[in-house]
Amino acid sequence: MDNLNVQAVQELEVAELIVATLNLEVQPAEIDPKAPLYGEGLGLDSLDILEIALAISKTYGFKLRSDDEDNTTIFRSLHHLNQYIQQHRVK
Repeated sequence: MDNLNVQAVQELEVAELIVATLNLEVQPAEIDPKAPLYGEGLGLDSLDILEIALAISKTYGFKLRSDDEDNTTIFRSLHHLNQYIQQHRVK
């Protein structure tokens, strides 16, 4: 598999985690990797982001802190979130 396919598979895995964690009524494959997670994109709020951070910690074995100054960038989109996870995951 080339890097683009690997990235797409990883992004789908993260999208599945988001959908399952928040019980969203959207299919994981329907989440645009470049669309914002906050507000107008997927429409998540700060509580949703907290729940996702906890699920990521359990699934990938590293802590996402709610007071991290990079959270705006990390949670900008599914694509950004996946990149961050792949750089920091221990599982």
